[in-house]
Amino acid sequence: MSRETLIQARSLVVKVGSSLLASLSGGLDTIFIAKLVGQLADLSKKGKQIVLVSSGAVAAGTAELGLADRPKELSGIQAAAAVGQVALMQIYRQLFHYYRLKVGQVLLTRDNLHDRRRFLYARNTLLAMLREGVIPIVNENDAVAVEELRLKMGDNDSLAVSAAQLIDAGVIILLSDVDGLYDRPPSHPGAKLIPEVRELTDGILAGAGGVESGVGSGGMASKVNAARAAAIADIPLLVAGGRRENILMDIVCGRNVGTIFLPSGHRASSYRQWIAYGRSPDGTVLVDDGARDAILAKKKSLLPIGIRKVQGSFVEGDTIAIADLEGKEFARGLSNYDADDLRLVAGRRSGELEGILGRLCAETAIHRDNLVTFGRVAEESHPLSPPA
Repeated sequence: MSRETLIQARSLVVKVGSSLLASLSGGLDTIFIAKLVGQLADLSKKGKQIVLVSSGAVAAGTAELGLADRPKELSGIQAAAAVGQVALMQIYRQLFHYYRLKVGQVLLTRDNLHDRRRFLYARNTLLAMLREGVIPIVNENDAVAVEELRLKMGDNDSLAVSAAQLIDAGVIILLSDVDGLYDRPPSHPGAKLIPEVRELTDGILAGAGGVESGVGSGGMASKVNAARAAAIADIPLLVAGGRRENILMDIVCGRNVGTIFLPSGHRASSYRQWIAYGRSPDGTVLVDDGARDAILAKKKSLLPIGIRKVQGSFVEGDTIAIADLEGKEFARGLSNYDADDLRLVAGRRSGELEGILGRLCAETAIHRDNLVTFGRVAEESHPLSPPA
């Protein structure tokens, strides 16, 4: 896989961050938005299907409410988002109408995608809009979302990946105020742009930390994490500077701009993609090296005997993260136990479980059918059908 994929891609998810949409004087940068819409209109006329993931609601609402700074409290952020979402969509609707293009607003939260049926409903909605020639404009529903705002996930990088998974997009483009991933902080002398990443090594993951924008809530770390999520769906992801003239056309023509994260070519099933990134983990289990090797190298289920620590509060069927003893996450899956019961059986052999809990119970903490891995070991494709 190479940049040639960008030329061939029929469907694109384009995410634009608050650092680009917000003007220095406050409110929205309508000149930038007009140029962005013009580029998207050109791509649409060339037969590309486009989903726009747009930040900017809180920035717009902050200006509409006459506030000097972005609110700090959750209720204030949500109020600004509710007001700003109206202003943002009005601008998009007017600008796209100039090019005779229709748009539709899709507000999502992680809770929408947490439930498998809601995940499928969202997928069907987006695909129906694209069939009708409508450009979906997706944003987190900040007016009611809680988890995303508390965790500072409001830059929508992860949501762009979810949108791409929903429509099986050919490429994800994250437009930022940074030109791409550098080998060191861009402000440091001698910093060089990395044009292509084929493997998300520990060094790349560590080097991406701390590169944050001034207006938005995400940085390069969130974009690298988004690339990791996109790799599971076998979708290339490109990070580029959004203020470069005709940046989108340069990208889809395969020109050497930004940083492209190329997946390995192994695509996980839609069900496993949903497990991995359709929902946030409700807890974490730390496992020993034997359990880690069994999961990654031997593609085994997670047994209670390999669990050393259980963190968080969750119930049977919730998504939990699987991490090594250093806390580095390498897999996720659907738990066969609630957190309290799993704490009781952690480190115990399968033959002991019934005696400890006083009832018949699953031999596996997470069955292989409901588990997906990250990192250097590619996740195998699986014929398991998603649950209804």
